[in-house]
Amino acid sequence: MNPAPLLSVEKLHAHYGKSHILHGVDFQVGQGEVVSLLGRNGAGRSTTLKAIMGLVPPSAGHIRLRGRELTGARSYAICRSGIAYVPEEREVFANLTVDENLRMGEQHAPEGAPQWTVAQMFDYFPRLRERRNTKAGSLSGGEQQMLTMCRSLLGNPLVMLIDEPTEGLAPKIVAVVGEAIRDIHRRGVSVVLVEQKLAIALKVSSRVCVMGHGRIVFEGTPEQLTSNPQLLKDWLAV
Repeated sequence: MNPAPLLSVEKLHAHYGKSHILHGVDFQVGQGEVVSLLGRNGAGRSTTLKAIMGLVPPSAGHIRLRGRELTGARSYAICRSGIAYVPEEREVFANLTVDENLRMGEQHAPEGAPQWTVAQMFDYFPRLRERRNTKAGSLSGGEQQMLTMCRSLLGNPLVMLIDEPTEGLAPKIVAVVGEAIRDIHRRGVSVVLVEQKLAIALKVSSRVCVMGHGRIVFEGTPEQLTSNPQLLKDWLAV
C-alpha cells in the first residue's frame, strides 16, 4: 500500500475575476519529494501555488496537508499548518535588515517538520551573513532571492512552494540556489517548484507535472519527460 501523500491537490479550480485559470488541477506530493510544475507562461503554474496558499481563493476542489483540509483557509493559517511560500516577486521587507527579515520568518515547527536556525541559513548563503545588518531593499536580486528562501525556511515547513527562484539570476547564483533546494529536500522538506529553466527543474526533481491550459497534462519522472520529444514540443517548447 502506498503511503498517504503529504500534500494533495484535487480538482482545483481558480479564477481571476471572470477569467477561469485553473481547470481541475490534480497532483500529490510525498514526504521528501521535489515536484516541479512545468509549462509555458500562462499555463497556471504560479496560480496553482497561490491557490494552495490561499492568495487566490479556489472556486472548487480540495487542498489537503497530511489529510487536513486547507481549502478556503486564510493564508496565515495555511502557513502555520506547515506550508511555506517563496514568491517570484521575493517581497522582502525593504526597510528591515537581513537579520530582521530572517527573524520575521521564525515560527514554531509543526509536528514532524525539520527545524532550522539562522546559522544554517548563513551556511547556505554566506553572502547573507556578510550583509546581515544591511537593509534588504539594498540587496541585489540574487541576494533578495536567497533571503526570501531563508525567511520561508525559518518557518520550519513541511512543504515549500517555490516560484521561479532562478529568474533573472546570474548563472553562479542559479547553481547555488539549485543546490540549496536539493539540500532542503535531502533534509526532509518537500518542495513544489515552479521553474522555467528546464535543466534546473529536471536536475532537482523527483517527479515533474507539466501544465497546459490550467490543468496537468503529464505527470512522471524527469526521465519519462525527456524521453518523450512530442510532449516536450507540444507543451514546453517556446
